[in-house]
Amino acid sequence: MADVLRKVPVREQDPKVRAANFEEVCLGYDEEEAREEATRCINCKNAKCIAGCPVSINIPAFIKETKEGNIEKAYQIISESSALPAVCGRVCPQESQCEGRCIRGIKGEPVSIGKLERFVADWAREHNIKPTPATEKNGHKVAVIGSGPAGLTCAGDLAKLGYDVTIFEALHKEGGVLVYGIPEFRLPKEKVVAAEVENVKSLGVKIETNVIIGKSVTIDELMQEEGFEAVFIGSGAGLPMFMGIPGEQANGVFSANEYLTRNNLMKAFRSDYDTPIAMGKKVAVVGGGNVAMDAARTALRLGAEVHIIYRRSEAELPARVEEVHHAKEEGVIFDLLSNPVEILTDDKDWVTGIRCIRMELGEPDASGRRRPVEVPGSEFEIEVDTVIMSLGTSPNPLISSTTIGLDINRRKCIIADEEYGQTSKEGVFAGGDAVTGAATVILAMGAGKAGAKGIHKFLSEKYKRG
Repeated sequence: MADVLRKVPVREQDPKVRAANFEEVCLGYDEEEAREEATRCINCKNAKCIAGCPVSINIPAFIKETKEGNIEKAYQIISESSALPAVCGRVCPQESQCEGRCIRGIKGEPVSIGKLERFVADWAREHNIKPTPATEKNGHKVAVIGSGPAGLTCAGDLAKLGYDVTIFEALHKEGGVLVYGIPEFRLPKEKVVAAEVENVKSLGVKIETNVIIGKSVTIDELMQEEGFEAVFIGSGAGLPMFMGIPGEQANGVFSANEYLTRNNLMKAFRSDYDTPIAMGKKVAVVGGGNVAMDAARTALRLGAEVHIIYRRSEAELPARVEEVHHAKEEGVIFDLLSNPVEILTDDKDWVTGIRCIRMELGEPDASGRRRPVEVPGSEFEIEVDTVIMSLGTSPNPLISSTTIGLDINRRKCIIADEEYGQTSKEGVFAGGDAVTGAATVILAMGAGKAGAKGIHKFLSEKYKRG
């Protein structure tokens, strides 16, 4: 019988073992553990967890079916709202979303909703259970740009409504940030991502890779010459940001985006691949988000001593609690309340160290977090040979600069309304990181759902008018 105050523990690889391999850290629940954890859900009539989920999964309903052993039914309930449940069960920040609103969390630990979602999705994959496709096609063509979480979600929802949907992906591999941005040890590519992409395809969605919208073909050409009646832009945010400090152009400085792409998409960590990667002995990762944790834990697995340098305290770290916990367990060193002011180099311009200054926290800024303030005279140096900048990303301006009438803001993000994703250009919708800048997988999925709703509304009204 489950302790109603505590989550059923989830099995993980030993920290000392996993710090030297790229296999998945969390091993998930088996069916007995999942059903035991599911008994902790009290099936609230006014379930606040649903409101905390950006794609509004009927959480109490799928947990009830899990508890009763009806796992296929639980999967169909989840797949009504989510195209990527096995992904979300692994990478969503549940502590600040569904689980953050769980009534069980008032006295004790919330129900482990994310781990239950993961179990159900994995069970469905292992038993070859697919989402239910539309029974009839409506004959209308829609283009989706980007095969990341926003694009896959939008495409899946539209296909379920009967639309003829084609996704255009710039890279040679489908999945967007799920394949190039998140490490294998957190999100297995073939077992999980590829399988969920196939589920979206099973709804009738077509995916064309190696098509760069804005170069291979423009949005205007898609609409005017190829017969697409609406377009959803879910192209993500792939341009890395830098600090602008001295030494940032030196050999041995990388963006987290490049570092992770070489590992995740180009498999640089495997000896049977030829992709080069920096095998630093001492690595500094600048930043405190999930991407910083991913870069740090990747460098650790490549054999480095790794420092996270972050200008605020641990309480303000934007990364998921679980990712910070795992990074610490594996041996990543946290240099908090520290900020780089210069990257040090030798006479051949290779990185030799990083000079930082101590920080203290002042009044809250616009983000609500306490503003970091430099402590005068507190500079110090850390000897490193590699620096990875993980300061966030912004959208590539290629699409906005080649699409007539598409408005962007000062951060180069596409301007789109939150409810339907409508942009300034008729028939063109957008969502996810292309609109907000880098955020989470589940928020991008929520924006993909909004875009699908907006496109369906737009085309329904257009054809009603005749």
